[in-house]
Amino acid sequence: MWSQRLRLALDHRQEQHLMRHCTAYQSAQGIELIEAQGRRLINFSSNDYLGLAADGAGLATAAQRWGMGSGASHLVCGHSQAHADLEAALAALTGYPSARLFSTGYMANLGVISALLQRGDRLLQDKLNHASLLDAGLLSRATCQRYAHLDLAQLEQRLAQPLAAPHLQLVATDSVFSMDGDQADLAALSRLCQAHEAWLMVDDAHGLGVLGQGRGARAHWQLSPEHLPVYMGTLGKALGGFGAFVAGDAELIDYLTQFSRSLIYTTALPPALADAMLMQLPELINPQRQAALRANIQLWHALTPTLPVLPSATPIQPLLVGSSARALAISEHLRQQGFLVVAIRPPTVPAGQARLRITLTAAHQAEHITQLVEALHAALDHNPPSA
Repeated sequence: MWSQRLRLALDHRQEQHLMRHCTAYQSAQGIELIEAQGRRLINFSSNDYLGLAADGAGLATAAQRWGMGSGASHLVCGHSQAHADLEAALAALTGYPSARLFSTGYMANLGVISALLQRGDRLLQDKLNHASLLDAGLLSRATCQRYAHLDLAQLEQRLAQPLAAPHLQLVATDSVFSMDGDQADLAALSRLCQAHEAWLMVDDAHGLGVLGQGRGARAHWQLSPEHLPVYMGTLGKALGGFGAFVAGDAELIDYLTQFSRSLIYTTALPPALADAMLMQLPELINPQRQAALRANIQLWHALTPTLPVLPSATPIQPLLVGSSARALAISEHLRQQGFLVVAIRPPTVPAGQARLRITLTAAHQAEHITQLVEALHAALDHNPPSA
């Protein structure tokens, strides 16, 4: 019976052109990836927005001091000076009094929401929030409601619904939405939360290193820590490494240290990795990298006025193609032309909204972008929408 269930689910995925596969590349993460057969692909699918992922010199140096692993959870004996120094630096970078490291952004979101919310509280989320935020809501004991994407009027209506004391409200949102590339208006969200005595939590996974001259969404929207009290950022995207952190005031971070299960009951991030991230942190706000990223986004916009690209001022530039089958065909066409642009299909995006999620980085050269646009026009012409 178990085998039958699994087989039916897999067959359904296959029939709907929704099967996913891991591809093992033969090179470090970067602008150019090498497939097993030796083919070289220009990479337009990475979240390595500043081109830092391939720089391993700091990690090699840190490994000489700290070795391989942390040995235990943060609260046993796994918390090193490297962790403490990185936490202090991340708090300063993002403009908060304190910060705490988590192993992944997924675990950070699960840990924060499950620790903060109690039965009877209300969690309000943008419908297009990352899966980790949505899953955290499902696992919490709070009443969970989703508002239409970026619909502040609907959110305000829900915030205004009576809530029995002593229950509280938390609004959680992505800063930059990972599949659309658009942004939440955090200033307006903050005003709504203040008016209704709710807290605002932001997942800045795709904003840190991109917004606010690299300092993230709080700096971009010029909000005080009090107006954006719960901040989650990741180290595996623009910073090019691995891990995540939550920043806030000292009381919040102390509370999470006591009550966040995904922090307490897991092995700490390797200290060598934490040390390497600390060494790399200044590159997050490097003016040359920031300028290169902005220039590439501007070039992309100049070259793509006729392509079906969603409006986005961030490195995430989604090109809508409709069906999953067409998205796969266009992605393969591009692969044959030497470009890696992965097809994004349901359930990651809604049915009928399959897309190519094109991501730009500071490391792309102008000719990479120009050649990709030429290849995209040819691929779209070669794979028209089905009648």
